[in-house]
Amino acid sequence: MISLLKARERLLSPLFSSSIRRRLSSNLFYSCEDARGSDVFIHPSAVVHPSAVIGKGVSVGPFCTVGSSVKLGNGCRLYPSSHIFGNTELGDSCVLMTGAVVGDELPGCTIIGVNNIIGHHAVVGVKCQDLKMGMSAFCASVTTMRSGSFVRFTGHQKASDKTVIGDNNLIMGSCHIAHDCKIGDRNIFANNTLLAGHVIVEDYTHTAGATVVHQFCHIGSFAFIGGGSVVSQDVPKYMMVTGERAELRGLNLEGLRRNGLTMSEMKSLRAAYRKIFMSTETSSLEERLTKMEHNQELYSVPAVGAMLQSIRDSFAEGRRGICKFRQWLES
Repeated sequence: MISLLKARERLLSPLFSSSIRRRLSSNLFYSCEDARGSDVFIHPSAVVHPSAVIGKGVSVGPFCTVGSSVKLGNGCRLYPSSHIFGNTELGDSCVLMTGAVVGDELPGCTIIGVNNIIGHHAVVGVKCQDLKMGMSAFCASVTTMRSGSFVRFTGHQKASDKTVIGDNNLIMGSCHIAHDCKIGDRNIFANNTLLAGHVIVEDYTHTAGATVVHQFCHIGSFAFIGGGSVVSQDVPKYMMVTGERAELRGLNLEGLRRNGLTMSEMKSLRAAYRKIFMSTETSSLEERLTKMEHNQELYSVPAVGAMLQSIRDSFAEGRRGICKFRQWLES
């Protein structure tokens, strides 16, 4: 990376005449050998505020901008035309790809942990798109998030409101994560996944492309959402949904297998799912849940208990209930 930037510097240096250099404020202009140390590389065309805190081994490429309240951890790399503004902190070894924009001159702060990759033209922690929030915004992201191209995270009204991204998530290009969302760990959001405000996504979920999730919905751990789905109600743990108005389509068995659930656990989950959602009885969902909770053979399996609790939680006050399911009746 350093050698590439140095090569580009030699090619671009004739374009920057002495008159152009004089127009740049002297306290915002640094070369690769400034007072920050010889292990820091800052391209001559980059604008880095003197108050910014720059860690060891940082590389700032051509046409980048680093604001006055920015803190860059050790080993961070800013590719050409990436920008950081506002009260923003990047942990060690973060990478901003070309065109990425992080932070804004707004109240609150943007915090990104270590070893994160912010993809091409991704935007993190900028002005909120929630109209009721007015002009101020806040966004927080945490450790080991990987974002694709044109990903957008919007901010908040005050510092107590946060959009939180957990560890080791893969967020592909053109995704949108709105204000006040809470994202857990090791989720995969395929291209054009759109999460409205206040959505909660637990861990190990997977969305296919062009998925839309209504505000205030909960997506349970290990759930799978099929491509092109519109999710307007909760998706309980372990389940698979799809459809223009998403309906339950069974368990995410492949996802469960890949994430280490045993055949015995999956067999118990399938038996419980069939008794709850594929029963030929005319009893209500509440009655079938109660009956399942008294089935000691199945309910004693932790995964089954977690699935039942996830379903019950979706009917708590302020929640949206679960996605629709087809009632099976005897012919």
